Amino acid sequence: MTFPWDKITTELSHLEIITDPIQLTKLSLDYYHFSPILQQKLQDKRGKLVIRPTTEAEIIEIAQTCLKYKVPLTVRGAGTGNYGQCIPLEGGIILDTTKMNQIHWIEKGVACVEPGVKMAAFDQQARQMGWELRMAPSTYRIATIGGFIGGGSVGMGSITYGQLRDRGNLQALRVVTLEDEPCIIELRGDEVQKVNHAYGTNGIIIQLEIPLAPAYPWAEIIVVFDDFMQAARFGQGLGDSDGIVKKLISIHSSPICRYFHPLQDYLPLDKHGALLMVSEYDLEAFHDLVYEYKGEVTYLKTAQEASKGTSLLEFTWNHTTLHARSIDNTLTYLQTFYFTLDRVEHFYQEFGDEVMIHLEFIKLNGKVIPAGLQLVRFTTEERLNEIIRYHEENGAGIANPHTYILEDGGRKVIDFEQLNFKKEVDPYGLMNPGKMKAWIDS
Repeated sequence: MTFPWDKITTELSHLEIITDPIQLTKLSLDYYHFSPILQQKLQDKRGKLVIRPTTEAEIIEIAQTCLKYKVPLTVRGAGTGNYGQCIPLEGGIILDTTKMNQIHWIEKGVACVEPGVKMAAFDQQARQMGWELRMAPSTYRIATIGGFIGGGSVGMGSITYGQLRDRGNLQALRVVTLEDEPCIIELRGDEVQKVNHAYGTNGIIIQLEIPLAPAYPWAEIIVVFDDFMQAARFGQGLGDSDGIVKKLISIHSSPICRYFHPLQDYLPLDKHGALLMVSEYDLEAFHDLVYEYKGEVTYLKTAQEASKGTSLLEFTWNHTTLHARSIDNTLTYLQTFYFTLDRVEHFYQEFGDEVMIHLEFIKLNGKVIPAGLQLVRFTTEERLNEIIRYHEENGAGIANPHTYILEDGGRKVIDFEQLNFKKEVDPYGLMNPGKMKAWIDS
């Protein structure tokens, strides 16, 4: 479909509009190339223009223009996702929220922010008041809060607070609709799930109220082990140690550790590594746990020392994949819920170095479980699908990172609450079209 772009740009010329081809390419894409499947499908997708609003009123103007000409609209933050969440399948306008970056207020345990607030910048301010974000991805330094809510699900802090969709981890949202007369709707409590992790398919997030966590001085630690399953059991033991406050438990089998060049002095060859964030207040109990599991501490920085330079966080979650692919770009990854260490051991023995195990411990329904972001030596799509099927047939849950379809990734069910909300607020299907299977099939 063709659109009257001259008229559109004239009507919105008082806003910041980007049409430079190099910038358009950059702002049309995310880290989809982690998947060879998505790379083939998405590499040529581009928006026609990018607009960077600074106020709610400007966003409503953009919405009105999209409605007037029935132009597709894709919302993005910093573009640090991995599944093409913010890649425009049908071109159109990209709404870049990064200049919507005001922190409205921080009170006891709660904050109100605009979607473009960067997570690390927020924490820097919140920590002065004794608070911090409950969870964040490994792209913490550049990721935006709105982008994380729209396209993320877990991260550091999930060992304590679970997943974003868990009740209480998001208190309220304000969204702009794409009805005939765009308006602002406020969602509170359970209603936020209508938009939470919906890839921006059913509302433009313009404001969020988020619960906070007490800020601890987080020591960053590397512990190494001779045996991978011993490292995994240590991770589970630390996760289950209710008296030790922690923020990150990331376990890496030895082939993965060699991809962490800046950490080579602390990850001896053939050792298996645990990258951790633990409260300084609990280090005595922590060291006793390390001794019990026969680990060796090779790296320990206090919170003050860790605040300078690169954080261990940037070697965990999907930064692990980033580091590995910088050395071998034939590698890809999976996202797995193992649920038990017995399954971890089974898959570790079954696949060897073809599927290198990287664990991130999280809380699921009140219980600490091992989840995985394994590195996979990619050969063919057929073999990748065989690996996925084998995991699922043996009791693991796969959140497939090789699809841009919302329902095919993690939960694999139609969310009728999100579908019905889209019918209400986006009746023409203009918001990030092609991503919600339920809408396509309805």
